Amino acid sequence: MKFATLFLAVTLPLYIADQVTKFWTVAHFPEPVPPNFSSGVEMPVIPGFFNLLRVHNQGVAFGTGNGSAWAPIVFLIVPLVALVLITLGWRKNFFAGLAGKIAAGLLLAGVFGNLTDRLIQGSRLSYMQGAPLWDRLKAGYVVDFLDFTIPVVNYRWPVFNVADSCICVAAVLLFISGLRADIKDKKTISAA
Repeated sequence: MKFATLFLAVTLPLYIADQVTKFWTVAHFPEPVPPNFSSGVEMPVIPGFFNLLRVHNQGVAFGTGNGSAWAPIVFLIVPLVALVLITLGWRKNFFAGLAGKIAAGLLLAGVFGNLTDRLIQGSRLSYMQGAPLWDRLKAGYVVDFLDFTIPVVNYRWPVFNVADSCICVAAVLLFISGLRADIKDKKTISAA
């Protein structure tokens, strides 16, 4: 699969879906007031199981680092490093097979989606209007809005978004792709 095909078939549609859903969330839910990271307003989709809820995530997975001075800067740099590593991995054929190629497309969609948030969402906050660019970048955050509760154990999963889903599915595909390659290598060795 060529990179252009992958980008147009996987990355671009998922990136657009991610951004549309995030902008919809920002437009339809109140802005969290610091020091809170959640709007506190839930829109039930499937009562007791699935809600929409606006959450600002300045940190990494599950809000780790929220409210710290270092997180917005570190997690503005991390996606840029990830993009370089994905590009190198593509050139070195790390993303082998169809599953690997799709994983690369999903990773790109997820990284671009969350990086876009970190670059622009801080500037859209009402209390950051007119602030210097650096301060608006430091206020950057990822828009999370998918809120699930696992009813059997009454566990509320950390709120996430489409880009996060892309990254998680990519990780699973890379794991499967790696297992398949390992099994193929073992069969080749034992046949020799």
